[in-house]
Amino acid sequence: MTKIEWTSITWNIISGCTKYSEGCKNCYAQRMHKRLTGMGQEKYKEPFNKIVFHSKELSRTLSKNRLVFVNSMSDTFHEEIQDSDINCLLAACAIRPLNQFQILTKRAYRLPDFKYPDNVWLGVTVENCKNKERIEYLKKTNAKIKFLSCEPLLEDIGTLDLKGINWVIVGGETGPNARLMHPDWVRNIQRQCEQQNIPFFFKQWGEWSCAKPDNNKKYKTAVYKTTSIGVSSLEQNLLFYKVGKTRAGSLLDGKEYKEFPAWELWKGEKNG
Repeated sequence: MTKIEWTSITWNIISGCTKYSEGCKNCYAQRMHKRLTGMGQEKYKEPFNKIVFHSKELSRTLSKNRLVFVNSMSDTFHEEIQDSDINCLLAACAIRPLNQFQILTKRAYRLPDFKYPDNVWLGVTVENCKNKERIEYLKKTNAKIKFLSCEPLLEDIGTLDLKGINWVIVGGETGPNARLMHPDWVRNIQRQCEQQNIPFFFKQWGEWSCAKPDNNKKYKTAVYKTTSIGVSSLEQNLLFYKVGKTRAGSLLDGKEYKEFPAWELWKGEKNG
């Protein structure tokens, strides 16, 4: 099992990664890799920056009727992973038709080079405006389910071209050095998804919340400043409290958004 809310289990065929873009700054996988190394787990004995393809994992028995997040501890399309290995990984997904496999990457330029089984959900990370170009690479693929992960969301990413996109995930950053996420950035994406009838999954606010804590405990604070014309002085200097992931929660304007693509195979397990 996994604590990642939008999947059921993880399947890590690759270990190790290297930082690629702004969203990698406080990489959770790197922190987890260090922890697993300390626990003596053989798969993670190498340094995090050494990319290892564990071919034996391809024959691992997986529970049926599950959403499977592939390579949560790496990037499937890392430059050091050979095309032949990626094709073997995709073939391993294809022979397990009762599962749905979620593959997420920041290295979107490699995506159009492969053909994807119908049970592969293919996604790209879009953490800021600069990296919206990854969406176009995703659209060039034959994947049946295409999704965006705007996590950690680092700025207002403006208008998104969501034609052909089946799902959008948004989340704030977690961890000791997490950057804050403005509510308006989230609202902007949720509104576009609603207008285009695209399932929207709001995972979490992260470590920071702009809701004042209801206790007397002292929290670290930060002020988000903006000079946007027409924005009230209150919104220009929005005060955030570092309350932690659990307390910050995942409610957007009092509502929870945990929507998924309309895919039936996994629903019984996820809701059961």
